[in-house]
Amino acid sequence: MSATPATQMQIFDRALHARRRARAAAGFENHDFLIRRVADEFADRLAAVTRAFPLALDLGSHRGALALAAAEPGKIAGKIGRVVSADLSPAMLAGGTGLRIAADEERLPFRDGSFDLVASALSLHWVNDLPGALIQIRRALKPDGLFIGAMFGGETLIELRQSLAEAEIECEGGLSPRVSPFADLRDLGALMQRAGFALPVVDTDRVTVRYANLFRLMAELRGMGETNALIERRRAPLKRGTLARAAEIYAEKFGLPDGRIEATFEIVMMTGWAPHESQQKPLKPGSATTKLADALGTSERPAGEQPAGEKTPR
Repeated sequence: MSATPATQMQIFDRALHARRRARAAAGFENHDFLIRRVADEFADRLAAVTRAFPLALDLGSHRGALALAAAEPGKIAGKIGRVVSADLSPAMLAGGTGLRIAADEERLPFRDGSFDLVASALSLHWVNDLPGALIQIRRALKPDGLFIGAMFGGETLIELRQSLAEAEIECEGGLSPRVSPFADLRDLGALMQRAGFALPVVDTDRVTVRYANLFRLMAELRGMGETNALIERRRAPLKRGTLARAAEIYAEKFGLPDGRIEATFEIVMMTGWAPHESQQKPLKPGSATTKLADALGTSERPAGEQPAGEKTPR
């Protein structure tokens, strides 16, 4: 596989993200509720596919997201054969089982046409070159192989972003990036097509989680390994006063009657197939053999023609 070009714009500090992921590994099971939700969704979607996947790749696996999906009783038992787990953090992999390899999603170390299935749960939003990563995933699939992925979308942590921005402007007279940018649903659909996937489908799952306060939310993000790894981040931590003001703004704008706060996680689900000649193809324009009017039980007439008995309005 080709590596990410040196000229590719770098948004994230991947080495820092790997360290943050490693730091979170030991206690990750206390903060993996979103991974478990995605694994359950993977199981539901794979259950609807009438085929087996002898060799699968769990890309950005954390502690084994695809293994969680495969373990769902009565859903996809027996559908998935061997699983290769790959993660940027060896510490995360240490908590998993089976075949494991430390690997970067931006530089996949696999030959073209290696896997029947590639799954990725909440990791791809940290890659600098998402189009390139998707292309590499598609190449790693065998013809008619399936990719199923989940990543955070544009509405994720919108409350936190607004609260931190307002507090920093108010208290420090400036603004620095504190929360990662996330891809938009429409952009991901286009990227799937650009990467060469057949029959791509993209949809979202919006999850609202309640926390005691902003500080508990930030502790959760640390436990997930999802804290700020932007290259352009301000190196100095937020001042206590600024952070306290952010907590006040958050409570004022997004607080609940019981004193708790809400945080949004938008999970974008993606599925697509490596092209194969057996797959359905869209019809060419003008190739239809049945009129839409016949299907609707109406009569067909040229555009602009008035139905009998109607007058053109003045």
